Amino acid sequence: MTEKISIVIVDDHTLFRSGVANLLSEFDEINVLFQASSGKDLQQKLSADVLPDIILMDITMPLMDGYEATKWVTTLYPGISVLALSMFDDEKSIINMLRAGACGYLLKESNASDLLEAIKITKEKGLFINENVSGRMLMSLRNESKVSTAGTKLSDREMEFMQYCSTELTYKEIAGKMNVSPRTVDNYRESLFAKLNTKSRTGLVVYGIKNSLINI
Repeated sequence: MTEKISIVIVDDHTLFRSGVANLLSEFDEINVLFQASSGKDLQQKLSADVLPDIILMDITMPLMDGYEATKWVTTLYPGISVLALSMFDDEKSIINMLRAGACGYLLKESNASDLLEAIKITKEKGLFINENVSGRMLMSLRNESKVSTAGTKLSDREMEFMQYCSTELTYKEIAGKMNVSPRTVDNYRESLFAKLNTKSRTGLVVYGIKNSLINI
């Protein structure tokens, strides 16, 4: 039996939040652990004993918004993936959520099958960016100044790994492409996380694009 993907839903609109929870509960692959009405509410309910695989995060919420809540989650619980679920489709909202540490971005107007697919891909690959969001992200990043790479030395293999991170390959598939063990790929990932001060695959891809280290 396939292990269920545990989910937490954070949104200040009760009807929407409950609707998503009821919707996801219909899928055998999903286990909704709990719901939260804001980042502050999430802080009170989240503990080492109750950690989800993925948090579906709204942006505009009282007390603590999605940006701040995502930064808090990815800093204290880097093993949790945050998937933004928002009504906003503007570049600023998308980029700011990715900068905060979100692994992907989905619009609230998406249908149930799209949401389920996004959750599965986020769980499997640690990254979910659909074509629309990807295009917006690249356009915005290309208009930004590059981050200085002075003092940051990346090996050829780390560079190769970063390039593969921008694809849809899983970490296991990347290991196969690079002819190394999955453990070695894990070492590349953790090394880059430390060197580039990021905690997510999305962060690696964003850094690589901004510094022309990834060929798109």
